Amino acid sequence: MFKLLLLFFLTGFAPKTVTVNDPNRICGKWISSEKNLIVQVYKDGETFKAKLVWYDNIDKTKAMDEWADIHNPNPALRTRKLIGMSIVSGMNYIPKSNSWEDGKIYDAKTGHEWSASVHIDNDGKLKVTGYWHFKFIGRTMTFTRV
Repeated sequence: MFKLLLLFFLTGFAPKTVTVNDPNRICGKWISSEKNLIVQVYKDGETFKAKLVWYDNIDKTKAMDEWADIHNPNPALRTRKLIGMSIVSGMNYIPKSNSWEDGKIYDAKTGHEWSASVHIDNDGKLKVTGYWHFKFIGRTMTFTRV
């Protein structure tokens, strides 16, 4: 049996494994568990960001790409479009915890920005936690890769 396993590894027929400590594995498009928004996570320098690329436009009075960031506390930013807007920024990969930490997440519904933490669970789901000071009192959203 050992010789058979060795043969598989030497010939390249071994099962492919995912490198757990690959910081770039967070990159790509992810859809929320409620199926109401899609974000695209990407690397920007040494940190990771996410931008809004689609959301369920329940209010059909305007097209999705016409909605602006009207709740932003900064009046100068209230005309920027929601689609394409950066909603997660400054995420640093921490190899020891295999997570992305020290970031910020913006909630366009309220105009608030929160501290953020991200990890990918054993099922491959992206878990994004927004919190104020303490993670255990934060809110976690779950995303699946598109």
